[in-house]
Amino acid sequence: MQEVKEFKPNIVAFCCNWCSYAGADLAGSSRLSYPADVKIIRVPCSGRVNPMFILKAFEKGADGVIICGCHPGDCHYNTGNFYARRRMTLLYSMLDYMGIEKGRTRVEWVSAAEGAKFSNVMNKFCGDIKELGECVKLGDIRCKD
Repeated sequence: MQEVKEFKPNIVAFCCNWCSYAGADLAGSSRLSYPADVKIIRVPCSGRVNPMFILKAFEKGADGVIICGCHPGDCHYNTGNFYARRRMTLLYSMLDYMGIEKGRTRVEWVSAAEGAKFSNVMNKFCGDIKELGECVKLGDIRCKD
């Protein structure tokens, strides 16, 4: 009899240093839980996330990618999150063309004081990705075990 493994999604989170990463830190210090499957990558600003980073994450085996940044108008670099929002709008259409479901990528605005929101966002995103299942469209067969 073959053992059935529970699907654990591989999530990559690009978090802005000034707000979202601090929100993740607050969630941890407040002992609010979010799945260990979330791999956080700290970036200086959400506007610095190149769309190629997201495509590369999917290629390397990510099942979902989320970008977390400062709330619009509160960016440390003034307009970085506006650039991120504009890039993601274009990336959604490109991912749709490539056959990647829109639910696999998300942009969220989380401030440094919103640890509970960070935890809720990550838990909901992981739940949504579990429902979608494994992402195999862009997966590189060389990256598999």
